[in-house]
Amino acid sequence: MPEGDTVFRAGRTLERALAGRRLVRGEIRHPALATADLSGRDVLGVRTVGKHIFTRFSGDLSLHSHLRMDGSWQVYAAGARWRMPAHHARVVLATTEVQAVGFRLHDLRLLPTGDESTLVGHLGPDLLDPRWPDGDHESRAIAALAADPHRELGLALLDQRIMAGVGNLYKVEICFLLGVSPWTPVSEVEPARVVTLARKLLLANAWRHHQSTTGELARGRRNWVYERSRQGCFRCGGRVLVRTQGAGVQGRPTWFCPRCQPGPVPPA
Repeated sequence: MPEGDTVFRAGRTLERALAGRRLVRGEIRHPALATADLSGRDVLGVRTVGKHIFTRFSGDLSLHSHLRMDGSWQVYAAGARWRMPAHHARVVLATTEVQAVGFRLHDLRLLPTGDESTLVGHLGPDLLDPRWPDGDHESRAIAALAADPHRELGLALLDQRIMAGVGNLYKVEICFLLGVSPWTPVSEVEPARVVTLARKLLLANAWRHHQSTTGELARGRRNWVYERSRQGCFRCGGRVLVRTQGAGVQGRPTWFCPRCQPGPVPPA
């Protein structure tokens, strides 16, 4: 599933392309919304919350979309050929100059703009919310993380009810930078440090295509341990192991360096 910074960039791309413009074509290719016609509406802006995108239109109307594992928004010049097959298109929003196409989108829903909180009100503070420095976002996230001290840190990081935006890549890399195993209980880390680090990493990657947690952008040098089972730990060169963390459909492959990250580890 995309990280919060990927969704943030998708929202900003949509906003730059559509905000302040009137739609000449606005169709939703979804069984429950197939009769909806957004043409003639003005695009007021785009809001992202964690991994959710709200495209706002005149008339107090918002379109909610979620990328899940394979969804994407792509922007083209008017009349340009799409890079993906048309049968994968779920939303087409076009002005006289551009067209924004949502491919393989999930959880599509139209709702009054004032009701957006019904879909995201349960989430924790958005790590990329521009209001973060001025509000109580940080203290809320810290308190929510500390509320379950016995929980595995890796599972807590993926819980969007604590703070919204961390996906599996950042979960893995945050645990590495903290120097602890992802299975370490929350009680053994400093919650404030965890929240600060999570926001720092997402902010660093919010405006660039290639995500890097090492500060380097060259291929093969962007991550410390994530997907580095073959290359080894980017810090010490030691073997990187991978185990599944979480049960059932919530299970995620979790990479770690046993040399740099002491702590509990499940059996292979």
